[in-house]
Amino acid sequence: MLSEALGQDAGVTVIDKGEAFVFGYSKLDVMFGRTTLDAVRLPYRDIAKPGVRILQETITEIDPETRRVTTDVGTHEADYLVIVLGADYDLNATPGLSEGGNEFYSVAGAERVAEIIPSVRRGQIVVGVCGAPFKCPPAPSEAALLMHDLLEARGLGARSSVSLVMPLPLPIPPSPDASAALLAAFEARGIAWYPNLLVDRLDPVRKAVVFTDGTELSFDLFLGVPKHVAPPVVVEAGLCVDGWIPVDWATLETRFTDVYAVGDVTSVGTPKAGVFSEGQAATVAAALVARHRGRGDADAYDGNGVCYVEFGEGEVGKVAVSFRAGASPVGSLGGPSLAIAQEKAAFGTARVRRWFDRSWVPETTPSGT
Repeated sequence: MLSEALGQDAGVTVIDKGEAFVFGYSKLDVMFGRTTLDAVRLPYRDIAKPGVRILQETITEIDPETRRVTTDVGTHEADYLVIVLGADYDLNATPGLSEGGNEFYSVAGAERVAEIIPSVRRGQIVVGVCGAPFKCPPAPSEAALLMHDLLEARGLGARSSVSLVMPLPLPIPPSPDASAALLAAFEARGIAWYPNLLVDRLDPVRKAVVFTDGTELSFDLFLGVPKHVAPPVVVEAGLCVDGWIPVDWATLETRFTDVYAVGDVTSVGTPKAGVFSEGQAATVAAALVARHRGRGDADAYDGNGVCYVEFGEGEVGKVAVSFRAGASPVGSLGGPSLAIAQEKAAFGTARVRRWFDRSWVPETTPSGT
């Protein structure tokens, strides 16, 4: 948005320690063998926007008072600083997870699970959440449904079971309709649903998940959502309160002048999901353009987002949720259907076309094939 509005005058520097972007939902495609990582990786070097430079550097220090960022390569001064460092995963916060389980929320984790799944022949598969809040609240449900699809396609359904454990009362609390549809899908497929339970630890020897209330569940394969934490460099900068960066709801500005925070690293009140990060980034970009042009305040953040949810058997649901400061969220469900699955694909290709100036059609196959 800044490049489109200001061209060469945009003066935007993007710093990322990684070399490529991967849509969050593509990790499930990789995990279940529907595509390869190479097919969904989008290298940052392909971004060619007027007034924008991309630096692959690791941020080692942030000084929000002076808007100075130090990396492993050098120091960068900013007129406006936008912190978009997301949430890290703390596997050590859940004893036994590294030894006895498998996280599937990172790209590397999804790749590792993709190597394990073909060897599954029978047993109890448990999808469990080890901390809250966590990114993309529908993802654990999607993982359970797609795991069921895969087992059925390989003729292993009768010898296997899938369980889903979440610390929430419903799969997607802001949308009762979506939650009801997911619960119906679980029941139809025989997926055991355990709400309001938080994973405390894993016992790798006994192959048991121990919950914070002391109850246990046996497993042969544990697919875990690790506890999320703010990156250490953000905590060390003194930006966090209760673990995350507080921001003004309307503007996404932190308590530091001309320092903004967007997405999973914040405590803005929306789910930690890419579509909300995108909306918040658009709000900040519009504000910076308005300030550059001396046009006063831009529109406040609207808190709206649309998430696509895999229901299995090739069908996808569309959950539209609206969050407002001080108000209860409101959500609705479209589908699930094969048509919305095509809409989800178009969602991705449209953004790649805009961000990377090129076409992108991920090579995916239906779950279980």
